[in-house]
Amino acid sequence: MERFVAFDIGDKRIGVAVSDPFNTYALPSQTYFRKGFKQDVEALVKIVKEKGATAVICGLPVNFDGSEALQTVKTQRFIDALKEALKIPVICEDERFTTQLAHEVLISEGMSREKRKNYVDALAAANILDGYLAKIKK
Repeated sequence: MERFVAFDIGDKRIGVAVSDPFNTYALPSQTYFRKGFKQDVEALVKIVKEKGATAVICGLPVNFDGSEALQTVKTQRFIDALKEALKIPVICEDERFTTQLAHEVLISEGMSREKRKNYVDALAAANILDGYLAKIKK
């Protein structure tokens, strides 16, 4: 049985989402607050193992037109370190608009800016995973 974990990788926080048991939809799981490159990789590897994931989906930030941004390079470096540390597939997924969409949802629910910080990345990770799940179902 397949199980996916998705990461929305930012400079300060990493959003985590998991697929439901039938890989129908994504569930926001948690927000990991970054401590340092090596420590962050180790923490995410631990999360992947705890969740019993068979593959990891990582959001890859690109410019509006699809070209590489500085953030793309930084995120790719982190994803490469994850690939080396894990023995399961690590797949990159376009993450354009996922964080923006997450902010809009939380704002529409009347959540304060301070509180949104704790949820927005996990919700963005769920958006990334939902996009991936929709793609593999086609």
